[in-house]
Amino acid sequence: MFNKQTLIVVGAGASEEVNLPTGNELKKNIASILDIRFDHYNQVSGNYVVCNAIREAVMRANPNDRDINPHLHAAWRIRDAMPQAISIDHFIDAHQDDKKLELCGKLAIVQSILEAERKSALFINNNNIYNKLDFKKLDETWLNSFMKLLTENCRVNELNDRLSSITMIIFNYDRCVEHFLYHSLQNYYGIDARHAASLVKCIKIYHPYGTVGTLPWYGGAQVVAFGAESNSKQLVDLASQIKTFTESTDPESSDITEIRNRMVESHIVLFLGFAFHRLNLELIKPPSHKHSNPEEVRYFATAKGISTSDCSSIVTDLIKIGAAKREMIKIRNDLRCGQLFQEYWRSLSLS
Repeated sequence: MFNKQTLIVVGAGASEEVNLPTGNELKKNIASILDIRFDHYNQVSGNYVVCNAIREAVMRANPNDRDINPHLHAAWRIRDAMPQAISIDHFIDAHQDDKKLELCGKLAIVQSILEAERKSALFINNNNIYNKLDFKKLDETWLNSFMKLLTENCRVNELNDRLSSITMIIFNYDRCVEHFLYHSLQNYYGIDARHAASLVKCIKIYHPYGTVGTLPWYGGAQVVAFGAESNSKQLVDLASQIKTFTESTDPESSDITEIRNRMVESHIVLFLGFAFHRLNLELIKPPSHKHSNPEEVRYFATAKGISTSDCSSIVTDLIKIGAAKREMIKIRNDLRCGQLFQEYWRSLSLS
């Protein structure tokens, strides 16, 4: 039985290693998608699927309504404000009473993420049933390092216990982690798809801001394949799976209580590609500000692109959140996610 509880907090910087967009790249993609303009009733810019999804959403709300202009104005507001916004999440939260703006933002998020999954190193073209995940492309990524950690001194019949000791809080809308583990476990242990699916589900995985649907093998209300091309009707349905900050912190409609409990129960907390925005730190902060084992809990984090001064500030924030000892917090702004595993391999070991 594995008693050492490990919590991994995943941000956009982690998915960048497999060619998913960072927060700034996502903002640019969203601005381009929502730059919907017409010339004599012909759409000349912006994303066509998103434009038709706006029409679909307007008609669902009122079958007699055909006017999408109010939504287009909301889309243009998002487009024009993206250079100023910390993130799309911050911008939507700042306009939480504007439902038209929220809808346009969520539609653009879903379209952008599905396109990004399709262009990523994890995408499998199912036009040929023999196509598989190319693990050689993933050799230097944190996902591959994580897989090595999971499998170290671990036989297949021991995986249930080991995976059950892990919690993941994934702030990204993509399904990269689940998709990778599902295929990686099959490849490494030679197990079938059903067995791999059951093992991945042993990990407690939370997406505070939702995802672009659930993967077919995972099941759920809105199922969509990794990197799938969605139509306008499906896009409207998938947009409902994206959550604002307010929705993410509502105990009635989210896993926020469980997420915060995990923060105070874990022995190791690992931040990967996480930007430490105060909005997101607030989301995971336990209400008691106390950890169940403050003398033992250890924090490890990548902070690529974050200054040394700000790293010191983040350490102070983590002390307040989890009551950890300063000497137990390691924040490295000189390491990528995969390199962090190599640097602290023994400290992070699950065996």
